[in-house]
Amino acid sequence: MDFAKTATYSPAYTLVPTYECFNRCSYCNFRTDPGKSPWLTLADAEGRLRSLRNQGVIEILILSGEVHPQSDRRSLWLQHIYELCELALSLGFLPHTNAGPLSVAEMARLKTVNVSMGLMVEQVTPTLLQTVHRYAPSKLPALRLQQLAQAGKLQIPFTTGLLLGIGETEADRCDTLEAIAQLHQRWGHIQEVILQPYSPGQAETWADAAFSPGQLVETIAIARQILPADIALQIPPNLVSRSQLITCLEAGASDLGGIGLHDEVNPDYPHPIGVELANSLASEGWTLTPRLPLYPQYDRWLAAELRTVVDDWRGKIAEFSLQVSG
Repeated sequence: MDFAKTATYSPAYTLVPTYECFNRCSYCNFRTDPGKSPWLTLADAEGRLRSLRNQGVIEILILSGEVHPQSDRRSLWLQHIYELCELALSLGFLPHTNAGPLSVAEMARLKTVNVSMGLMVEQVTPTLLQTVHRYAPSKLPALRLQQLAQAGKLQIPFTTGLLLGIGETEADRCDTLEAIAQLHQRWGHIQEVILQPYSPGQAETWADAAFSPGQLVETIAIARQILPADIALQIPPNLVSRSQLITCLEAGASDLGGIGLHDEVNPDYPHPIGVELANSLASEGWTLTPRLPLYPQYDRWLAAELRTVVDDWRGKIAEFSLQVSG
């Protein structure tokens, strides 16, 4: 077997503290208006997480809509996210938070209860502020890039990415990739870059054509040339066909991201079942291998309490891999 042909993924489950968001991106299938979405309670979250123990889940993605930075509920919102991460850790899971742009103090606080964090840059071109991001104040390119810089300064292992097909040009995509590459070259903290093709959903207001598979493969090849080799390229396997997924892997992608029961961002596109996906890839000569939401080179950045939980998973991941492949 050619072990170089390996695709990784994170066995994950998503907790959503709240779907409410002050942004209104026209392609969004996730958000609700502020005040229209009850917050996930800690009791409900604990019930869900306890049911996942011994079910092969490693990562708990804390994925939240954004409470406005000037809202009087902002501190309560951040505290709630902190407590959800703390709960996940107490039950032996590894939290990864993506909650939109945060202040330095907010990021520093969440670093103590997360093994990694993330935020999509999407695109750095300001032209989208006149179209799909017209009513999305936190989608300012400078603000998104500032988050990546802050994560680097704080030594937070980070995932970011591009949303493809929302009105940008090929030159815009290259500019976004170059900006990410420059930040990584300075701080060395970008674990993965997601290349997420726009896929129409039922709840959005935009409803444009899906990003073409051919353009996706071209973008992967360009990204692999621009980004440093130690950054993994991630393709969401529920947003491409199985044959297209193989083509993406052959073009330079190496990771399939968090795979769980439900894609909260793209609810119209179910995640593939792990065993079926593994078998499908195996038929094409690829091995599907689980990973932690923290790449090994970043373990040294963790506080002692987090390192203990990660070390435990590092010891179990080989056995877990055998269970998946069997």
